[in-house]
Amino acid sequence: MISKATIDAVYDAIRVEEVIGDFVTLKKAGSNYKGLSPFVNEKSPSFMVSPAKQIWKDFSSGKGGNAIAFIMEHEHFTYPEAIRYLAKKYNIEIEETEQTNEEKEQMNEKESMFLVSEYAKKYFSKIMLNSDEGQAIGLSYFKERGFTMQTIEKFSLGYSPDSWDAFTNDALGKGYQLEFLEKTGLTIVKEDKKFDRFKGRVMFPIQSMSGRVLGFGGRILTNDKKAAKYLNSPESDIYHKSKVLYGIFHAKQSIAKLDNCYLVEGYTDVIQMHQAGIENVVASSGTALTPDQIRLISRLTKNITVLFDGDAAGLRASIRGIDLILEAGMNVRVCTFPDGDDPDSFAKKTPHDELLKYFEDNATDFIRFKASLLMQDAKNDPIKKADLIRDMVSSISKIPDNIQREVYIQETARIMDISEDVLFSTLANIGKKELQEANKKFVQEKKFEVVKKLESPEEIKKEKVDIMFLLERKIIEILLIYGNYEETFNELVLQANEIEETVEEVTVKVTRKVFDKVYLSLQDDEVELSNPLFRDIYKDIIAFYHQKGYWNLEEYLTRLKPEFAEEITSIIMNEEKYEVHEWERQHIFVKTKDQGVSQYVFETILTLRWYLVNQIVDEIKNKLSENSSGNNFEILTEAVDYNKLANSFSYQLGRVMSRF
Repeated sequence: MISKATIDAVYDAIRVEEVIGDFVTLKKAGSNYKGLSPFVNEKSPSFMVSPAKQIWKDFSSGKGGNAIAFIMEHEHFTYPEAIRYLAKKYNIEIEETEQTNEEKEQMNEKESMFLVSEYAKKYFSKIMLNSDEGQAIGLSYFKERGFTMQTIEKFSLGYSPDSWDAFTNDALGKGYQLEFLEKTGLTIVKEDKKFDRFKGRVMFPIQSMSGRVLGFGGRILTNDKKAAKYLNSPESDIYHKSKVLYGIFHAKQSIAKLDNCYLVEGYTDVIQMHQAGIENVVASSGTALTPDQIRLISRLTKNITVLFDGDAAGLRASIRGIDLILEAGMNVRVCTFPDGDDPDSFAKKTPHDELLKYFEDNATDFIRFKASLLMQDAKNDPIKKADLIRDMVSSISKIPDNIQREVYIQETARIMDISEDVLFSTLANIGKKELQEANKKFVQEKKFEVVKKLESPEEIKKEKVDIMFLLERKIIEILLIYGNYEETFNELVLQANEIEETVEEVTVKVTRKVFDKVYLSLQDDEVELSNPLFRDIYKDIIAFYHQKGYWNLEEYLTRLKPEFAEEITSIIMNEEKYEVHEWERQHIFVKTKDQGVSQYVFETILTLRWYLVNQIVDEIKNKLSENSSGNNFEILTEAVDYNKLANSFSYQLGRVMSRF
């Protein structure tokens, strides 16, 4: 268990814009930062980060919170895992306290799988570096590939012993459960026998963007034709091949900084490029590129350079997947290597500066590359050429940006020596066909949709606005944003008239902190918020206030509880979502919200009182209807008193209040 001192040190060190900047490309927007949501696929940025308040809000998904909440949400970390990750990022030494048996039992399945995977990474590395077999086979293989010890350690490369159950027995001996060894795919269980999946292979740990070990790739070193050359971990709760890019953990900062991502095919391509000083490179790990993988890159950059080897057949197979990149609105360039070379071999023999120059000189946009490649097949065959043109236009149709589409159409017309009008006409037909197919699909889905049962008039009656919800949300908003403001309020107090020997209500001006005003008002009225979430947030804010003796939003937000994060960040960031720009320069002066805080607080509290009193009146009316034959004098007297109170509130508000 992590000590409180370590947790406090992490909270004090983290900066939300730095943490999120590792995963999302952020651009300055006034005093805040904006970026594309990492949780949904969007084209217009709705993700906001506030450095001043140290919080973030994703208006597309509704998620929000502080840096801790982001790491937990984005990486599916538990709270302790998020703390460990951030402690590592900020070079904070973790102090541990011993876990109880109960705490150990509370670890969920995913956490256990991550722990097993992390242990496996360390085990394979240790075996390769410290055992005779590992050094003779695994280490020598990597050295033959030209990898330095620094590179080997950077990527945590390793070796699995050529034994049926060496790893499994070692893990079981260390207390790891067979259940999770099997679920991660590290161990194969058949009846009462246990086998190491990666027996006799060199190991490539596959990490998430935050560095968590998700799975492994293993390469066999023997000439066994029955065994696959490369073997990956099977799909599991923590490893989804289509959503992972090899090398993304080591490449993310360089990709964001250079605003470009080199895409290669294999593990060794990535490693060799890194060793050559090119760090903004990832691999699809031998699979066809998927939308999820593209989305992963798009969080860091909109520019992709695909590196192909010189194999023509491989090229034709690979370019089919690049339409997905165009569809995602990304900018794609392609660079090929001389025949016989791939990114691994070319990077090994080419100095860093020459390598960069080669990419700069030889990278071309995808459309031009595709046209030149396929034209070789078409040659003088008009039918093949016509098919090629349709293929080109089909790729262009995937591009969402209209200007970019038009530019590519013009370029294709020039390369193919064909009229632009024909290409635009073909493009329009493709769009029309896609629309027709989409409509057809929609109609078909509607046909098979289950017809809903007819609802009663009460059920179909238009739902009223939840006034109580809105008022209680306003209470929370006031405490969060204006809690520390000092304002002057008009308050009713009882004052004795000694001459007439009566007690009168007198309005006096009282200067209070907004926080005190709200707290005392709700306490005097014995009001408890009805919404469970708002009630818990209110109690948490009160506890902070009583503990500290003051209210400080920034300090509160750094310790924001994950269960409150979404609602609280919605309230705060909605204030900053829309900004008024440069109105003062036009001599237009807008009254800011904080200029009328006392009135806002007064109206909110009074409206809440008015609404609660009217609810009581409604309850009394129900009693009268239920007891129509009895003596209702006391109930009627009570109703009149409460009605007078409601009218008093209405009068104080200075307007006639309509019933909700």
